[in-house]
Amino acid sequence: MFVRSKTTEGRTYLQVVESYWQDGKPHQRIIATLGRLDKLTDHGSVDGILKSLSRFSDKVRVHEEYKAGNLEAKDVLRIGPDLILSRLWEELGIKKILKDLAKNTNYGFSLERAVYLSTLSRLFFPGSDRKAKRITRDYKIPGASSIELHQLYRAMTWLGGKRQIIEEALFAENKNLFSKLSVVFFDTTSLYFEGGGGDTLGRRGYSKDRRPDEAQMVVGAVLDEVGRPIAAPMWPGNTTDAKTLIPVASSLKERFGVGKVTFVADRGMVGKNNIKELQDKGFSYILGVKMRLEKKAMREVLSRGGRFKEVTNNLKVKEVLYEKKRYIICLNVEQKKKDITDREIILSQLKDKLKTDASKLIGNNGYRRYLKVEKGSVSINETKIKDEARYDGKWVLITNTDMPAKEVALKYKDLWQVEAVFRSAKSLLQTRPIFHRIDDAILGHVFVSFLAIVLLKELKSRVDFAFEWDRLRQDLDCLYEIKVVEDGKAFLLRSPLQGSAGKVFKAVGVAIPPNVKEA
Repeated sequence: MFVRSKTTEGRTYLQVVESYWQDGKPHQRIIATLGRLDKLTDHGSVDGILKSLSRFSDKVRVHEEYKAGNLEAKDVLRIGPDLILSRLWEELGIKKILKDLAKNTNYGFSLERAVYLSTLSRLFFPGSDRKAKRITRDYKIPGASSIELHQLYRAMTWLGGKRQIIEEALFAENKNLFSKLSVVFFDTTSLYFEGGGGDTLGRRGYSKDRRPDEAQMVVGAVLDEVGRPIAAPMWPGNTTDAKTLIPVASSLKERFGVGKVTFVADRGMVGKNNIKELQDKGFSYILGVKMRLEKKAMREVLSRGGRFKEVTNNLKVKEVLYEKKRYIICLNVEQKKKDITDREIILSQLKDKLKTDASKLIGNNGYRRYLKVEKGSVSINETKIKDEARYDGKWVLITNTDMPAKEVALKYKDLWQVEAVFRSAKSLLQTRPIFHRIDDAILGHVFVSFLAIVLLKELKSRVDFAFEWDRLRQDLDCLYEIKVVEDGKAFLLRSPLQGSAGKVFKAVGVAIPPNVKEA
């Protein structure tokens, strides 16, 4: 039964209509005509009819009473985050994997719920485990409210010891998503500690956070061609990038059964032994070259003739074979202009400063590379200027693939996906600060960010619109449930959907809760 409007001879009437089936066909019949819509509206009769009918519906009455301020909210909980993430958590198989791993343990609490709470917190309320515990007061997370802070710490230690098993199980559970695995992207970053950083992880090394004064760890990210996380390997902070490549390649082969894929990695991974071992393991590769460290080879490669071919408006490529190795020279036209301008500015400043106190210039990194010091005299090194000019706007790749040069360059540019993961982990997901003191607890704390990124990537793959996570997080965070009591009966009222929340519910396949329901 429903209300409809019907216009006859220019006048619109409100009618109560009943639908029914007869002889296998749907029919409708008019139960009552309420009157002309314009007169009902003018006299406020529509509101009166609704209020009168609401007496016969507990849910409508409760909703109206709450809006009128006649009912007190007994409890208010945010429900959007859990409704969306719990569906992804289950459908990706994470819940089952964790439950199976924890089946024969005797922790006295649900390890799966503790890890889920930490992951949800990392996405919606990033920070420490202490902060994760606090959100259980404001968020509806089934099974998490009883988890204590010390139990969260224990869960992180357990998770750190099981992270590789979880990675392998996740890969196996979602093999259909990785069925076309042909390219793997790999890069590393560093995370510094507020404290010592565990027994073996916390070491001083090259800091990508520009904090050489702090102990740190090295974190890697292995992604497939569309940016799905496969693994998050971790090492002590004094591990160099070149020492991470082969262990990761070996793990892909041994742990995940991945063989013939193309490895795409940044400049720090290149080395003669690494390239040989990758080939011995059957991998093809696209690797960035540290041009200023490979001076002899780059002098030959960059000086070879041949025309650049245009790939995009701002990217050109040229292929060079040198000592039976295939190099792809990439040229960013805009970057070349910038490099030239920047160098001209530095040289102009340098010429002026050489007229005053030249000795002070030697300690300046920006100036020093263009200086020549001979027998106590300081002058501009013209040879060095010519050498630097060869690198303007260029980067060089080495590859053993048979891909066209254009495709090699574009694949390497896709490595930004890994950089985006690290930016998310460091800022959006705030992996730091890390206060844990046990290695496994530190590994678990960082691995939560990996699980969070897995969920976020899956969410992005399901929606058909681009979104900023901060904005969408706010939309989901604005969905809350209010508990009220009327005539001894408890009801739950839902707040209106905000922004893109409705689209996300539809994309993930989660039913939007009713406006009012009995608790």
